[in-house]
Amino acid sequence: MANVKNILFIMADQLRWDFLSCYGHPHLDTPNIDRLAGKGVRFDRAYVQSPVCGPSRASCYTGRTVFSHGSTWNRVPLPIGELTLGDYLRPAGVTTAVVGKTHMVPDAEGMARLGLNQSTDIGVKIGQPGFDPYERDDGLHPTPLLRKRPKNLRYNEWLNEQGYEGENPWNDYANSAEGPDGELLSGWYLKNSNLPARIKEEHSETAYMTNRAMEFIEEQGDKPWLCHLSFIKPHWPYIAPAPYHDMYGPETWQPVQRRSEELEDPNPVYKAFTGARASEAFSRQGVRETVMPAYMGLIKQIDDHLGRLLDWLEETGRAKDTMIVVTSDHGDYLGDHWMGEKELFHECSVRVPLIVYDPRPEADATRGTASDALVEAIDLVPTFVEAVGETPAYHRLEGQSLSPLLHGKPEAEWRDAVFSEIDYAFYGAREALGTGTDDSRGYMIRTEDWKYVHFLGFPPQLFDLQNDPDEFNDLGRHPDYVERRAKMHQKLFDRLTARKNRITLSQEQIDAASNKEEESGILIGYWE
Repeated sequence: MANVKNILFIMADQLRWDFLSCYGHPHLDTPNIDRLAGKGVRFDRAYVQSPVCGPSRASCYTGRTVFSHGSTWNRVPLPIGELTLGDYLRPAGVTTAVVGKTHMVPDAEGMARLGLNQSTDIGVKIGQPGFDPYERDDGLHPTPLLRKRPKNLRYNEWLNEQGYEGENPWNDYANSAEGPDGELLSGWYLKNSNLPARIKEEHSETAYMTNRAMEFIEEQGDKPWLCHLSFIKPHWPYIAPAPYHDMYGPETWQPVQRRSEELEDPNPVYKAFTGARASEAFSRQGVRETVMPAYMGLIKQIDDHLGRLLDWLEETGRAKDTMIVVTSDHGDYLGDHWMGEKELFHECSVRVPLIVYDPRPEADATRGTASDALVEAIDLVPTFVEAVGETPAYHRLEGQSLSPLLHGKPEAEWRDAVFSEIDYAFYGAREALGTGTDDSRGYMIRTEDWKYVHFLGFPPQLFDLQNDPDEFNDLGRHPDYVERRAKMHQKLFDRLTARKNRITLSQEQIDAASNKEEESGILIGYWE
């Protein structure tokens, strides 16, 4: 089998799986992502390891669950010993770079313990995390936060060069609108979401990051590369440049998915999250209606720029040996289930789009098909490692290579459940519930027919996905489902105990070292 030379790993932040036309949205037309699906495989049941930016991405980059790698939230560093995509692909001579968001912080304490700092080559790679530095931009730059950072934001410097004045044009132009009297209307406020951003579309974050990805690819020449093009949108601030800000009116919005019964004697953890500011906002009349045009417009803008990028790859001949992946780090409630943001485990939050184009001839049989296999974000690392001709380190990696599914040769025993988790110690929900920082945890296991969520110290949630696909009826305390809950709890326990924590020795090394005491002169249990 020939190897893939290059990998274009595209991730959109907070993109729901069902807001693409190839996944069935009737009004949001995304022809370029659809075009990629027509040449590759569309995975219809793909799930993230945590419906929060940082831990989800840490799992995408390590191939390990949050429970294993320990970066449980946005501000929790990935431990210095964890290997990431760059570590796995460098032995194959692949340059790995991020263009856009990672939402991860370096393990400063671990680096200091080893005498490392980010001014050294190895320190830079650890701080990225694991990627070669290029254009990292996490896309959250309110002015007070920007002033605390030691370096200027490159995007801001570029905007200044284009004629946008001030110390923070990211905030004042790219993510703000203008009022009738010239006043600044911040995109941080949801009421301004349906107004056009004060920036030309070609200068927006999506356009800029697409350009930078193309520049990175061009600079590599004939050398193999992985470009992680990590779009900052459609994540909040929900605000889009013209003409994308008002492309989608009420006739294009899908009905909100919520019922009053969900709020009648709800699960305590779910109730605490429905009381969060974002959830209360999106539950009010008018808020979702104001945000929806921007959210949909930002997705349309991403699709348009991906079309520009895909055309360029084809015109330059790079598409023929480049694996291309489009996915998201989590979804967005947008008022569904009386929620805003993400965090919990309803499908609109934890399920993501995943489209993989494999250029190798072995994938010809599956082009344009859809797979209903239960796949996870941690499957991407072993897929990429195997694609470039390396052997996945399965003593450490917890995902499974998607190559058999891409090549029409499914493994005999593919997983029958997907797993995700949340550390809500950093949320107001913890204070509302009175839980400790180590006890504010939730774990999801989802099979073909059932979804079970275990919250430490609280009743579970249980959903019958065959009879209640919209997850309106929580059976977590229903007396008729005691046995089903017990079975799902056992399946969750089995998944948690199957994590990979012996990561320094491979299976082959263990086999070679087993039962070798006599050869070393170590005689245990002998009488004579």
